[in-house]
This record gives sequence, C-alpha cells and structure tokens, in this order.
Amino acid sequence: MNIFENWNGIEWRYPWVFILIPLMAALIYFNNKNKSKAAVGISSIGKEKIPKTWRIWAYELFPIFQFLVIAFMLLALARPQKLLRPLDTSNKGIDILLTLDLSSSMLAKDFEPDRLEAAKKVAKEFIKNRPSDRIGLVTFAGESITQCPLTNDHSVLIEILDQIQTGILEDGTAIGMGLGTAVNRLKSHNSKSKVIILMTDGVNNAGYIDPESASDLAKTEACKVYAIGIGSEGMAMTPVARRFDGSYVFGYNEVKIDEDLMTRISEKTGGKYFRARSDSELTAIYNEINKMEKTESKVQWTKQYTECFRPFLLAGMLVLVFMFLLKWLFIKPIES
Repeated sequence: MNIFENWNGIEWRYPWVFILIPLMAALIYFNNKNKSKAAVGISSIGKEKIPKTWRIWAYELFPIFQFLVIAFMLLALARPQKLLRPLDTSNKGIDILLTLDLSSSMLAKDFEPDRLEAAKKVAKEFIKNRPSDRIGLVTFAGESITQCPLTNDHSVLIEILDQIQTGILEDGTAIGMGLGTAVNRLKSHNSKSKVIILMTDGVNNAGYIDPESASDLAKTEACKVYAIGIGSEGMAMTPVARRFDGSYVFGYNEVKIDEDLMTRISEKTGGKYFRARSDSELTAIYNEINKMEKTESKVQWTKQYTECFRPFLLAGMLVLVFMFLLKWLFIKPIES
C-alpha cells in the first residue's frame, strides 16, 4: 500500500516553513560547488578529462540526497493535516422525542397498509426534514420503552423505526407511561426547546402512571407535547383476537380515542392536539408540526484533523540512512 495515497484535502498547519526549502537548496548548492571539484582531483590532474566512475556519480549526487533529507524534514515540520470531518458544534436547541403507540390496535386497516406503517412512514419523512435536531424514539403499549435515545445520527434512528412492530411489548394503551418515559428522557437536557410528538389510537387503559400526572411533569420540565389521535371515524378493521401462532384475527371495532385527554395534555404543555383520520391528514399534521417548530439556520463548525507528517518523516529518515551508507561505503574512499 502506498503510504502517500489519499492525500487530497491536505492542509498545512505551518505553511511558512516552505520558504526554508529553497533557501536550504541554495545553501547546499553553494556549499558543495567547490568541494565537488576538488574531490574528483581536477586541481591535481589539470585539464585531463576524468572518466566518471559510479563512485564519482555517487559523490556528485550526494548533495541531492542532502537536500531530500532536509526537504522531507521541513515538510514534516510544516505539519500536514487531513480533515476527517466537520463537527457541528452549534447549539440549535431543539430536542424531539417521537412517542409512538405500539398496541395491537395500531394494526387497524383504516390506513394504508395499517396505522403503524403509515405512522412510521410519515415519521421517517419528518426525521429527514429535521437534519439539525436531535431526535429520539419512545414506544408504548401496556408498558413503555426507549427505543432510541436522542441522537443526531438519523440513519440509525430510521433503521430502528423500520424495525419496530406490535407484539414486542405487553398489549394495552399506557399513554401516561409513554409520556412519562419521554419526559424522563428530555428532562436532563438543557436545550432551547423540548418537544414530544405523542401518537395514540386509543384510550388509556394500562400502566401505573396517570396521563394527567405525566402531563404535569411535562409542563414542569418545559416539554411541549403535540398529541396526535390516529384513526378514522366509526368502525375499522382491527385485531380482535390472537391465534396460537401469534397471528391476529381481525374484525370490525369502533374507533375510540380519548380526544379530551389528548387535548388537555397538549394545551397544558403549550402544544396542540391533532386528529388524523387518513394518511393525507397524518402527513399534513407532521408538516404543520415541522413548520411550527423551526430550528436556527446558523450552524457553527469545528474541524477534526488527523496528523499526516509521519510519511514525510519516514521518507527523510530512509534517505538519511541511505546517504550515510553512500558516504561511508563509496564516497569516503574518494575523499581520502
């Protein structure tokens, strides 16, 4: 492998060192000019042409090796660096936790192909439109869990979002648990704005945290809650039982969402409640939230470098070793 490959984008920390290279070249040239003539015996032999042996060739090339040693060492001293990646160090201040219902009713067929997949689809688009924000994911059913803590690595978050499904948590609708877990994740962060997007398709019927208490905690921790009730009006094809193999039996059930609770939670925390009755409405809701929660456009960057002086230092040392071998094995006999 060539140690000098991939040198695009090199930056020099001390470029003023380059001025020394031609100065050293001139010094070596004038220092060796007269010495070279004397070494080959011109003064003693007169005008007789001296045959150039390989020893004489080595002697005449010696100043070039001297220059190469000094040049490589100066290049190393100039401290070449390669930019690894720019680091975003600005504090744009918005942390967002997607809090998603994973109860079995999220498999209802009133969305395409079901409520859960429709919710995941619009959530992924929302994430892609928020490149500067830290976003995390909390899921809940009869219990709640943090699937992904706040992160700027949105590709990882989207991958996790793709993989979530119903059945991984105890069934039920623990709205208070989901909201409480999201607030707990946000409360330790000192960000400009803390946002929770809470989506559910049912009525709180599980968990040991009351939704009203969780909303009080959200208000105390300055977490703004945008609540979304997902589900059509009337009846919907919904899981009503589960077979021994784990598959669901579907039947028509009435769509019940505690909209009064969701409205109180959102208004108490300074957010807003939305009702999504179709895929298009759900997309519009996320677009509206995206417009309401603007991030700063100003970005501050720092740079992370890797040091690249070692190849120049190694090259200089190799030439230096070769130069000493050349001097003591071949040039010294000429001088003596």
